[in-house]
Amino acid sequence: MSKAQSTGDPHGTADTSEPPATAEQGGASGKVQSLERAITLLQATADSAPDGDTASRLAARCGLNRATAWRLLSTLEQFGLVERSPVTNRYTIGFTVARMASAAGFDGLIRRAHGTLRRVSEQTGETASLAVVQQLGLAYIDEVTPPVVLAAKWLGRHVPMHATSTGKALLAWLPEEEATSLLGGPLEAYTDTTITDRTRLGAELEQTRERGYSVCVGEMERNLYGVSAPVLGSRGRPFAIVSIWGPQDRVPESRFTALGPLARAAAEEIAQTAQRL
Repeated sequence: MSKAQSTGDPHGTADTSEPPATAEQGGASGKVQSLERAITLLQATADSAPDGDTASRLAARCGLNRATAWRLLSTLEQFGLVERSPVTNRYTIGFTVARMASAAGFDGLIRRAHGTLRRVSEQTGETASLAVVQQLGLAYIDEVTPPVVLAAKWLGRHVPMHATSTGKALLAWLPEEEATSLLGGPLEAYTDTTITDRTRLGAELEQTRERGYSVCVGEMERNLYGVSAPVLGSRGRPFAIVSIWGPQDRVPESRFTALGPLARAAAEEIAQTAQRL
C-alpha cells in the first residue's frame, strides 16, 4: 500500500511537508491542535458558500496537507457539520451548524460590537445600528441612539433589501445570483425615491462597492436618511451591516461623504472583533 493510500487521502497523493502529529496536550495554552484545525476548516467551508469547495482547496486555504484535511472533513461530515456533494466533491456547511446557530442567538456579537456602536453614535450625534444577515434577509439586533434624539426603534425588524442602505450594503457584496434571489419579485415603491428599476439598482450597487458604503435618501421612510457598510468575513462575504442614520434635517446627503467612511471603519473594527468570538 502506498503512503498516500495509507493516509486515506482520496486524491491519491500525500503532502509530507507537515510534520507528524504529536500527542495533543493542552500545555500552557490549553489548546488542542486537531480541534483548532477542524474549526479552521469549518470556517473556511462557511466562507466558501454558497458553492462550497473541495478538500484540497480547503486544505490549501487552511495551511494543511490534504490527508489531514480529508480526515477532519470526514469527521465533520459524520456529525453533520459539513456536507459533501457526491457529484462535485465540494464541501458545504451542514444542517447541524444551522441548527446550532439558530439556538445560539447573537449575544456574543452584540456584546463585542456595542462599544463600537456607542462610540460612533457619540461621534456623529446620530443613531448607529447593527443588523445581521439571516437566511431571508436582515434583522436589526442592536442600536445606540443619542439621548437627545427621538428615533424609531428598529430592533428585531426585517427590512426590504432595495429600499434601505442596510439592505443595499448586503446586496452589493453578495454574489449576483444570491442578491437576485433575495430581491424576489417586483421592487415595491415605499416613497417617491425608492428605486424600483433593477437596472438602476444594479448601477447603484456597483457604486456602493466602489465607495465602500451604501446610502439611503428616504427610500423606506420619507424622512429617514443614512449610510451603511458591510461587516465582512474572511472571504469578503457580509455577515452583518453597520448603519448610521437619522432624520433628513440631521443627516442630509451632504453628510454622507463624512458618515460613510465612519460606518466603513466601524464595520472593519467589528469584523476584527468578531474573529475573536
